[in-house]
Amino acid sequence: MYDNELLDKKRKTILVGACFSGDKGFEVSMEELRGLAEAENLEVVATITQNIVSEDAAYFIGSGKVEEIKQRVFLEDADLVVFNNALSPKQLANLAHDLEVEVIDRTNLILNIFADRARTREARMQVDAAKLQYMLPRLVGLRQNLSRQGGTGGSMSNKGAGETQIELDRRHIQKQLAALRRELKEISQNRLTQRKKREHSGMPLVALVGYTNAGKSTLMNQLIDTYGQDEDKKVMVKDMLFATLDTTVRKITPGDHRDFLLSDTVGFINNLPHDLVDAFRSTLDEALNANLILEVVDFSDPNYQMQMDVTAQTLKDLGAGSIPVLYLMNKSDRKYPLSELPIVRDEKIYLSASRGIGLKELLEQIDRKLFANYFTCELLIPYADGGIENILREQAQVLETEYRDDGIYMRASVSHEQLQRYKKYIIF
Repeated sequence: MYDNELLDKKRKTILVGACFSGDKGFEVSMEELRGLAEAENLEVVATITQNIVSEDAAYFIGSGKVEEIKQRVFLEDADLVVFNNALSPKQLANLAHDLEVEVIDRTNLILNIFADRARTREARMQVDAAKLQYMLPRLVGLRQNLSRQGGTGGSMSNKGAGETQIELDRRHIQKQLAALRRELKEISQNRLTQRKKREHSGMPLVALVGYTNAGKSTLMNQLIDTYGQDEDKKVMVKDMLFATLDTTVRKITPGDHRDFLLSDTVGFINNLPHDLVDAFRSTLDEALNANLILEVVDFSDPNYQMQMDVTAQTLKDLGAGSIPVLYLMNKSDRKYPLSELPIVRDEKIYLSASRGIGLKELLEQIDRKLFANYFTCELLIPYADGGIENILREQAQVLETEYRDDGIYMRASVSHEQLQRYKKYIIF
């Protein structure tokens, strides 16, 4: 078999999930696990579940279930088992030993997806840091996995699982983590400088957030197509969990509405690994520092309320729980007739990003949220200070302009800070 055929061949995978009594979201979580596996280009050949009261310290599931999984691995010729539950280092080592195939948990699967999708240097470094943090307490179990894979390269190669080698691996990982954290701190400082420049410009920041695959990137591309300055700056869209990871910021210039910066952040998911949230904190800070959050919701998904709850909790964990939010109930065309859309109700807009339905109403609501405390005033700017006209056109909403003999007359809607800065030019 040629090398490229080996790369294209999907790994046969068995999904395993343990359901605790009273866990109403178990089926949804298992569906998500399948979606994550497909996003990682794995071929799911079987799904095995078990109801349990409490986890088994050695295997998480009972030893009898381990034997059932082992038989299914043999029958399906599977080479990977993915657990929906977070596994301890001991459980990971025991399962890899007994099943004689590679075993990973949901957290590791998500980390692998992020590692494959990260494109920018910062995103790759953040994923590397998260993976190293995940590996550190699990070296014994990971070495057991590697022995089932037939070895691998680098410091984690299959050289045996002796205490001395594991300790060497541990020190090596700690050094790598320290180096990554130093570099990420520098990048974070640069991001902070860029953010301060944006804040000084007076341009408000609007952040798109929401569950993965809810349609954030589709909406961003629609806004760039219609109101953006450069169509080449559109982001990738794919019907897949975590299709895009890198945070992007674009300027939106709606014409009849005020300009603003729009950022597209990584999607959220239930049980998102804490290490990953911490590693991506600097990029997710785009949401933390936003003037307004647009939460994109897949309204056609039967579990959309759960997804909204997960997003709300993630924003709260990030410290962004107090920022004003508009809820964009995307894909509403799958539940409402097109003739009824868009619908604006309370803080929700029922729209369709793929069809471009609801953009006008969205901009009106953004104006209402962002610029409720703006003041309309009249200014007369001497021609010697004509540069202020350009600043106001970029940072405020100019309603009227007239070039008079004694200066530039402007009627504009400005922020309180702008009102104070240009008060000597205000005539009414």
